[in-house]
Amino acid sequence: MNQTSSIEPRPGDALIVVDVQKDFLPGGSLAVPHGDEVVPVLNRYMEIFRSRGLPVFATRDWHPPEHCSFTEQGGPWPPHCVAGSEGAAFADGLRLPAETVVVSKATTPDKDAYSGFQDTGLAQRLREAGVRRVFVGGLATDYCVLNTVRDALAEGFEVVLLEDAIRAVDVQPGDGERAVKEMLDAGAVPARIDAIAA
Repeated sequence: MNQTSSIEPRPGDALIVVDVQKDFLPGGSLAVPHGDEVVPVLNRYMEIFRSRGLPVFATRDWHPPEHCSFTEQGGPWPPHCVAGSEGAAFADGLRLPAETVVVSKATTPDKDAYSGFQDTGLAQRLREAGVRRVFVGGLATDYCVLNTVRDALAEGFEVVLLEDAIRAVDVQPGDGERAVKEMLDAGAVPARIDAIAA
């Protein structure tokens, strides 16, 4: 079996779109450089999954106004993705299927969560849907994508990392590259749309 056929989406697979929210796009309060570039690529992945009747999950930061990750509370980040705000909305142009399961994370003031699995019940939802393998893309490579992939692997799911549908913050130069290496070393399999759509 060649690499292309081994990553062909099939029953038992799900797509996880990580935190593609306005505050993480250029012009947002915590912008990921070139973060908007993931939107058209993720739309193509979503079309493939939807056409095959496979589930799509979308995680989002959904913070209270005084969240512990915000600089005013001593955290590392400017205020972002406050629940119900325009900045917390999914990106314009992101064509989430109507049946997308939205997973909100870091919803309490005193606890942060980079992973879509942290205190969200996502692993249970995936298992209930018969999912064994997840395809992961979104923002940002070196934070929420990295931690979501780590936890997916720890929960026993196979992981396909969508290398053309992630972008990094790169607080330190090279953070994104290091995150990708960590994910692949941990067992994630890299893929791009051309292989999957072939």
